[in-house]
Amino acid sequence: MLRDLYPRAYRRYLALPLLGPLVEAFDAWAVQQGYRRDARHHNVHALSWIDRELRRAGRTLATGIRREDLEACWQRHHRRRPNLSMASRALLRFLAASGHLAPSSPRPLSPTRACVQAYAATLAELHGWAPGTIRQHARIATAFLTFLGYDAAPDRLAALGTEEVEGFLRATAVRLRRGSLQHTVAALRSVLRFLAGRGRVPAALAGQIDTPRCYREEQLPRAIPWETVRALLAAIDQAAPLGLRDYTLLFLVATYGLRACEVVTLTLDAIDWRTGVLQIPPRKRGMPLTLPLTDAVARVLIRYLRHGRPATRRRELFLRGRAPAGPLQPSAVSELFQAWVRRSGLPIPFQGPHCLRHAAAVHLLRQGVSLKALGDLLGHRTAESTQTDLRLAVDDLRSVPLPVPTPRGEEVTA
Repeated sequence: MLRDLYPRAYRRYLALPLLGPLVEAFDAWAVQQGYRRDARHHNVHALSWIDRELRRAGRTLATGIRREDLEACWQRHHRRRPNLSMASRALLRFLAASGHLAPSSPRPLSPTRACVQAYAATLAELHGWAPGTIRQHARIATAFLTFLGYDAAPDRLAALGTEEVEGFLRATAVRLRRGSLQHTVAALRSVLRFLAGRGRVPAALAGQIDTPRCYREEQLPRAIPWETVRALLAAIDQAAPLGLRDYTLLFLVATYGLRACEVVTLTLDAIDWRTGVLQIPPRKRGMPLTLPLTDAVARVLIRYLRHGRPATRRRELFLRGRAPAGPLQPSAVSELFQAWVRRSGLPIPFQGPHCLRHAAAVHLLRQGVSLKALGDLLGHRTAESTQTDLRLAVDDLRSVPLPVPTPRGEEVTA
């Protein structure tokens, strides 16, 4: 493959003092990962520069290449020379996948990292929270300890007061809405209770933090009309493989009310064609779900598997359209949803596909599905959570009008 890529200069790359023995395997790996020919060309060309920088850093075939060396190369060039920085990232992924990375020396844990790791372990062991929730709390804990300068002065927590906590919240509230700030306050209280349990901060500090007032169901319904959902799906160009992938993904979200984090974890093994069911992996509350594979969903999946999904050994149902090959991330679902909303020109004010989940819930409710069945489908623990997703628009309330008395004693229907 390398000889086809560089018919005249391939020997020069094979003769690189440090990376020469790995060039052929690196280019073959790039082909498997779905890199286009021009990207492979840039990556191999950049190996000469990377090889020189690694040797300047003292790396040899005996010592091997460490992760820190390639990360430092990316940091030096990611602004001025993006091709070189992207090649260093690709080389790092290749070396990690092929086992050619030299073992890195363990980094000493900073006081902040050690404290956050202990806090995250407590959330997992005692509370059993989902990994995503733990990561959110750990991120807020890291930001709070960094704001306090915990690494430089770990002992200052003993004298921590409400002034420092309010200072952190004021600095954080600049970029957050009331609902997001309320979640931040809740996470901060959890961190302070953890620290108080270890005797690091005053015990009563967590209860002294005020939280922004958010009223239940104060926001407008997030369910878009079902006609708008159908119009959005119809606006997706299914002629190209990526368009067919996006249509299939959003069709599953709108049909079953799946979350973005659930639809990207679907695999080929989740589809049981013989029994006609779709197995959803463990969800937000850690329980799997078995859904009926309807005829419409089966037709969409068959067309996608035949004409939209690339030929690969990977088992994930939805794959990236760009190299390196791999499954989609939940953030990619929001990005493709926003892209098709812009192309369709539909008046959808929401930035994520979660509105399709709400629309599916309202649509099924109007089809006669019970509240309990909807709660099980959506993965809710309580009926109150299901009712939050089922907030109906004003037009739905017009079917239950109440008579309003007038000064003349007459009654009119509001």
